[in-house]
Amino acid sequence: MSAELICVIVLGLMFVIGTWRDINMGLLGFVAAAGVGGLVLHQAPEEFLAGFPVDLFLTLVGLTFLFGFAQNNGVIEVIVNWCVKLVGGRTALMPWIFFALTAILISLGALFAVAIIAPLALSFARRHRINQFMVGLLVVHGALAGAFSPISVYGIFINDYLATNGLTPTPLSLFLAPLIFNVVFALVVYFVLHRRPGLRAEADEALSAEAETSTTRLTRSQVPTLIGLIAMALSVLIFSWDVGIVTITIAIVLTFINPAAGKAAMTKVSWSVVILITGVLTYIAVLQAAGTVEWVSAGISAIGIPLLAALLLFSMSGLISALASSLAIIGVVIALAVPFLESGDVHVGGFVAALAIAATIVDISPFSTNGAMLLANVHSTIRDRYYKQMIGYAGLMCLIGPGLAWVVAAVPTILTR
Repeated sequence: MSAELICVIVLGLMFVIGTWRDINMGLLGFVAAAGVGGLVLHQAPEEFLAGFPVDLFLTLVGLTFLFGFAQNNGVIEVIVNWCVKLVGGRTALMPWIFFALTAILISLGALFAVAIIAPLALSFARRHRINQFMVGLLVVHGALAGAFSPISVYGIFINDYLATNGLTPTPLSLFLAPLIFNVVFALVVYFVLHRRPGLRAEADEALSAEAETSTTRLTRSQVPTLIGLIAMALSVLIFSWDVGIVTITIAIVLTFINPAAGKAAMTKVSWSVVILITGVLTYIAVLQAAGTVEWVSAGISAIGIPLLAALLLFSMSGLISALASSLAIIGVVIALAVPFLESGDVHVGGFVAALAIAATIVDISPFSTNGAMLLANVHSTIRDRYYKQMIGYAGLMCLIGPGLAWVVAAVPTILTR
């Protein structure tokens, strides 16, 4: 049996065992990385653990630690109340405000816009009895709507890569296709879920009861936390500093000011989510080292029918992106598709726009960066149920998202060649 096939089988077993016996799949990922990496690929520990996502680990820990201060001392509630006042108290508009804020931030280069907006959005949803899953989906779809602007990380990466390889980039179509696609999905999500009560955390009734009397004025103890949040946002948006290091540094400063608050905030760090994400991604790196992605892609690219090959590439991108960094998967698939694109059988702009949609529409998965950021900010009493809903929605997106992207963006450009 080939190493590539073994990797796929082990990945399937991880999902089955993790779901069946309720074991954190991150722990299974570490064991799988050691087993496949050490026994099948004959890697040393430093090799099969090389895929451990240090940056994402620091980001998850730092963000949940920092926002732990804001959750405990009420700063998030104050900020949310400011947002409500801005829309004249019309709480029904707030999910769309969060959608727009996330889209604008990421389009300007804030790769972790979901991490900035999710705590505010979910806190607002809890307080006003709005479906938290719906609000979370709108935040993620907002991020995906603005992710491919010409000045975003995604947009710059793809357009530069195409130009470097002698292909003509189409920045406008790359930006507009995912934008329109995600606006439509957000509308569907909103109209299907906004009247449903959704999950309720144990503390939500108390939060809702306090909603009418909550204040918009900061206390003296809240000021340092608000300054820290503003400093975090500015350092990421303007200076592009590492969000993990920045948030940990700010959290340390706040802990120095108030050690008791720091100790309480540390309990807000979502360790189960951190283990889940880092363990799965560590195994995915072993899977990539085994050549599994290239193995699958080579078989797809060998198909002589451009339409079918494109559909399979998009489906593969969506499935793997649900388990890993969508940006990395886009890079891998575009690299593998360069000969395919150079052949002239497909329109580069349409193909790349469809690929962008297919590889990111599954980002509600808790194993993707955006999904992980969202899950990390869900109240602990509903996190398991929220996780299952995310898995269900991500599975649905894996089934229909790549196909819809193929139909909407790829098929017309292929048929008109």
